[in-house]
Amino acid sequence: MRADLIALAAQLTAREEAFALVTVVRREPPSSTRVGDAAVVTADGAYHGWVGGGCTRSTVLREALRAIADGEPRLLGLSPDPSAEHRPGVIALPMTCDSGGTVDIYVEPVLPAARLVLFGAAPAMQTLARIADALGYAVDVVDADADAAAFPRSARVLREIGPQGVPQRAYAVIATMSERDLDAIEAVLRSSPAYAGIVASRTRAGKLRKSLLERGVPAAALDTLTVPAGLDIGARSPEEIALSIMAQIVQRRRSAQRAEPTPASAALAVPAAPREALDPVCGMSVAVASARHRAEFDGMTYYFCCDGCRSMFLADPARYRAGAARAGAA
Repeated sequence: MRADLIALAAQLTAREEAFALVTVVRREPPSSTRVGDAAVVTADGAYHGWVGGGCTRSTVLREALRAIADGEPRLLGLSPDPSAEHRPGVIALPMTCDSGGTVDIYVEPVLPAARLVLFGAAPAMQTLARIADALGYAVDVVDADADAAAFPRSARVLREIGPQGVPQRAYAVIATMSERDLDAIEAVLRSSPAYAGIVASRTRAGKLRKSLLERGVPAAALDTLTVPAGLDIGARSPEEIALSIMAQIVQRRRSAQRAEPTPASAALAVPAAPREALDPVCGMSVAVASARHRAEFDGMTYYFCCDGCRSMFLADPARYRAGAARAGAA
């Protein structure tokens, strides 16, 4: 891979931004690509690098955005006759470039680690931080009196949440066991959390809810809180409580990837696949948001995989418009 792409991938990783690595792993002539050609596609549709011409680019961009959305890698097989492709594990797609040939392209999404924010430094939180660290979560601990030595080296131990607040869509557990719970809950709810659990009895949780309502926190927001935090496994010790909470977070995270979002889990859901339109000339799906080639005709916007298809359309719009899918006015 080119050095500039490696550097870009490192920068995106450091900024905790999702992207996809795209690599040519096989080719048959007369394709102009080479094995090892690579690109980086970001979540906003920016495309860096080269894995083929304009017709290939549109397909790769669409599939890379889908991979970022669902978190699943895929192996693409682009060929002039995709119906003849019967290789297990390969997504067969049409190769519409005039040069022809066959290209296999591996698309690997690189997603930032899920972030767990713990308010409180009780023994259960210490164990929870270690479990989450072992599962690959990025852990923040927020407590003015926390002993950093009690938490994994990879965890960030903060005296308080900074001006930027709780990271958006984080998993949060509140267990300060003090009046600081109110401030922590408000900070978490402002961040649209993927999960917000409170370690408290139902009696204490009821008092917290009353106080938060008096502060003006909407009841609908409070309804998204999980109280008490953790699955009901009969946990008693701090270690068992930590296990029950982590199990619940994993359960919510995975189930939300399979189900429609609800108020409590909407932030867990993967982003929707990009809106697409059909190239009226070759029939290829094109991601609308990042389409480079488009044309207006008779009040409609048409999107194309490459400039060649756009030119053919403009030469005889009436011939192709019946096969087009309108994706909305530009």
